[in-house]
Amino acid sequence: MVAGAPRIFVSHLSGVPVFDPNGDQVGRVRDLVAMLRLGGRPPRLLGMVVELTNRRRIFLPMTRVTGVESGQVITTGVVNMRRFEQRPTERLILGEFLDRRVRLVETGEEVTILDVSIQQLPARRDWEIDKYFVRKGRGGALRRKGETLTVEWAAVSGFSLEEHGQGAESLVATFERLRPTDVANALHHLSPKRRAEVAAALDDDRLADVLEELPEDDQVEILGKLKDERAADVLEAMDPDDAADLLSELPEEDKERLLALMRPDDAADVRRLMAYEERTAGGLMTTEPIVLRPDATVADALARVRQSDLSPALAAQVYVCRPPDETPTGKYLGTVHFQRLLRDPPFTLVGSIVDSDLVPLPPDTPLSSVTSYLAAYNLVSVPVVDASGSLLGAVTVDDVLDHLLPEDWRETDLHGEEGIVRGR
Repeated sequence: MVAGAPRIFVSHLSGVPVFDPNGDQVGRVRDLVAMLRLGGRPPRLLGMVVELTNRRRIFLPMTRVTGVESGQVITTGVVNMRRFEQRPTERLILGEFLDRRVRLVETGEEVTILDVSIQQLPARRDWEIDKYFVRKGRGGALRRKGETLTVEWAAVSGFSLEEHGQGAESLVATFERLRPTDVANALHHLSPKRRAEVAAALDDDRLADVLEELPEDDQVEILGKLKDERAADVLEAMDPDDAADLLSELPEEDKERLLALMRPDDAADVRRLMAYEERTAGGLMTTEPIVLRPDATVADALARVRQSDLSPALAAQVYVCRPPDETPTGKYLGTVHFQRLLRDPPFTLVGSIVDSDLVPLPPDTPLSSVTSYLAAYNLVSVPVVDASGSLLGAVTVDDVLDHLLPEDWRETDLHGEEGIVRGR
């Protein structure tokens, strides 16, 4: 882009694919790196933070960018694969500029930065911040009050000061298109202060989904900065097994305080899971599989499988049990896989097509045996049944993988190779 071409707003670059000259995708843009300068010069854009397919984040200098157009970024093809590490003089535009409160130089009025535009200089190698899109007053991007306007970079002041109480609405808006895993990846790379601000701006269900994808240290840190009532609400929104794992990392006093604030039914599920050893079927299972009575129809089962909030592993089959329908259920009768549901007429009773050949696992089954069971029968989940024949829950393959991988696997995936410092 030459000087005079339409400006580019950085919020439009979030998640944009990055391609090499051959058209092969390198990764996606997750942030942009700028450097504040002295002498009244606008901040210089140094490069982009690009997330590769293995979640490693690398630094892509703007000198390696040959095009930013049509929802894509084109590189020269020469990419340094070393992990990105932010330097003290650098600022992340999406992570640190958006939602920042600054002042208009002319009037001293406080405004909030909603977006930032960048422009390539005539030399075709350097990029600078061009303008800021701001809202007057203290409202963030989701507040409707306050006039919005686009101002020159020199028309605002306040970037040299430490930011306190920075909002997060504009940054959260850039996360809307991302999967929880990608939002967790973005949160992990923010400062603790900024991470807490973004977590506070997410709704309970979204934050619950993101927490489930974060390393344990980040989970504990974020939960510890929430007010107790909200922390309990977020724990209720999490899958019971994930909530139990998180609570088990807290001191006993904090754990009991939060459990007491949770709804009794949700707290009971979590307490039951925490009673089992961690690396057993009981400690791994979720207490919320799809449970149907034998007189339910295939149409009923398919309606339950279609629920959008179910994971693919849980939606792969239904468990047929005598009442009550909530775990622990009445007598467990067997399983019906969704492929069988697709082959039978909608009016067919699930009790007539149930598969009772596979023996369910007791809750004290060790992780190694659960893994062998899933592999031997090519399953994505397995029922867990107590001595009386009641269904307690189901262990899904994703929970098994979480415990088979090294303890720091999320940390490794989020960071890339450890101990490597990027070069320019």
